[in-house]
Amino acid sequence: MNDGGTLTGQTVENVRRVLASRFRHAGIESPELDARMLVGAALGLELTGLIAAAARRLTDDDAARLEDHARRRIAGEPVARIIGTKEFWGLQLALSAATLVPRPDTETLVEAALDILRAEGRCEGPLRIADLGTGSGAILLALLSELPQAFGVGTDISPAVLHTAKANCRQLRLAERAGFVACDYASALTEAFDLIVSNPPYIRSSDIASLEIEVRDHDPRLALDGGWDGLAAYRRIAPEAARLLAPGGAVIVEVGQGQSGEVQQLLAAAGLVPAGTPRTDLAGIRRAVVARRVKP
Repeated sequence: MNDGGTLTGQTVENVRRVLASRFRHAGIESPELDARMLVGAALGLELTGLIAAAARRLTDDDAARLEDHARRRIAGEPVARIIGTKEFWGLQLALSAATLVPRPDTETLVEAALDILRAEGRCEGPLRIADLGTGSGAILLALLSELPQAFGVGTDISPAVLHTAKANCRQLRLAERAGFVACDYASALTEAFDLIVSNPPYIRSSDIASLEIEVRDHDPRLALDGGWDGLAAYRRIAPEAARLLAPGGAVIVEVGQGQSGEVQQLLAAAGLVPAGTPRTDLAGIRRAVVARRVKP
């Protein structure tokens, strides 16, 4: 840290301003927000608590934690990694080194799924959902939080990932309506599902080195690398979705920029019917591709 003095003894409000200034100088995009979140995490305070504690002075331990947080952030580590949690769909999810940090773009999948179910009047009825490559459990747990009669299964090839997803499930009190299976996408699943969702790795292998440092150096490569063309996971998921979907069921997958057409073709080649135009995220990128298994 290079502001010319220790943080010990400074007020919470002053420290927040100091960190925001440093982050701004380091070129961090959201310096005020990051400073507020890191100060809050270090002191165990929510936003209202930060306001109420503005005049509180930092102890040596407080200052040491914040020095560490600030150093890591300036080095490029994402705030979510530093504090160990990320909000998704209004749910607070714990992270681990093995899990991808959930992105706001992925909420597009949740919105698309809920819109389909609402249009069919199925949100209050029994449903079976599979989340392939569940990671922290973000998509599955978001859907279960909105669908009171749904049961979900999250799969992942990594036992460490499943440990985190299970912990999030318990924390959100959804464990009675969820199960987790260690397997590669849907390879161990046999029962029919009404809805299959997935945010698989879709970055081309050759593009990973050029990603932002927050992603390249801190997200697990296994959750990023989609093979030479970014489509390896979809080649696995498409036939598995066709095998597992109940008649009339839907599969919704997240895709990278410019991939929606190719992914639609892969799903169609597996016998699934594209359902409408892919859903766009807030940046206007086609982010969620939907396909259905036609009823006989």
